Amino acid sequence: MGFRFLIYGAGAIGTYIGGSLSLQGHQVVFLERDQDLKALQSRGLRMDIDGTQYQIPSPTCISSLDEIKESKFDLIILALKTYHLVDILPDLKRLRKYLPPILCLQNGVESEKILADHIGEDLVIPGTVTSAVERKGKGDITVRRLRGMAAADNHPISREILPIFNQAGLNLKLYAQPESLKWSKLLTNLMGNASSAILNLTPAQIYSDPDLFDLEHKQLRETLKVMSRMGIPPVNLPGVPVKLLALVVKYLPRQLSRPIFLKAIGGGRGGKMPSFHIDLYNGRGKSEVDQLNGAVVRAGKKIDVPTPVNQLFTRVLCSLILGEEPIKKYANKPEVLLALLPND
Repeated sequence: MGFRFLIYGAGAIGTYIGGSLSLQGHQVVFLERDQDLKALQSRGLRMDIDGTQYQIPSPTCISSLDEIKESKFDLIILALKTYHLVDILPDLKRLRKYLPPILCLQNGVESEKILADHIGEDLVIPGTVTSAVERKGKGDITVRRLRGMAAADNHPISREILPIFNQAGLNLKLYAQPESLKWSKLLTNLMGNASSAILNLTPAQIYSDPDLFDLEHKQLRETLKVMSRMGIPPVNLPGVPVKLLALVVKYLPRQLSRPIFLKAIGGGRGGKMPSFHIDLYNGRGKSEVDQLNGAVVRAGKKIDVPTPVNQLFTRVLCSLILGEEPIKKYANKPEVLLALLPND
């Protein structure tokens, strides 16, 4: 009998991971909101992976975590946006004794600690996905670039799921240092993300402008300084040479590194706007900027490392998300954003 997985969220990552496991015959249940269940069950899951179409009719879905009292799961895969974590913590804490281990695929570097404080460190497995997955609708995704996923080798079940995930084509790799895994992914998530949302420009446009590239470069240098001070070395992730990225940021002159980053940012996103831009322009009223750039700021304050660019991105994008400033104030106006940066 195959593993039994509970996928917390049928967004881009949840659909991709859960659907891939389901195609291999494993029991997969999706936990989604009531208003999304009927459409999800009637339409099914649709996945375009590397040009091949897959469909899973009538996936099994539930709308309440309370059902874990009756159904035994081997692993929960947490695939919600990071800003939804606070909403699900009460249920996780209340049902702690029924919980299997949780593979946390959320962006940022703080979710695992928050989860551990509520349900215990023994149930939390840090992880991430590096494949580029685009959500076209609920339960409907396209994998733009196959890379893989990573998980910490900090729980016995990590070794058990390794062959299962790889048989499903997910290219899972295990890492002995969870902090390096999560911070390395954070570093890649920052690239062309906040600036693109604030300025309404593509990442390629951001990296083509010398002044904006300089801002991006400073953002990454701040993050690497925070990592270095905390003793967290970057590690390569599946399909992503993060160690090389770090070396380029640290040592290569900016005029030489810009073409490298421009090529990487263009090929990595495949023309898709980054997540911060999508959230802002969809009017969701939420953004992961505080969990990404904001996390760098908070870590920097604890160890006395200045992070002015990350702080600027967090402050400005949060103000746009909350409607405190109009989007048009910065859209296509790099000079307005650049004028806010403190002098070195």
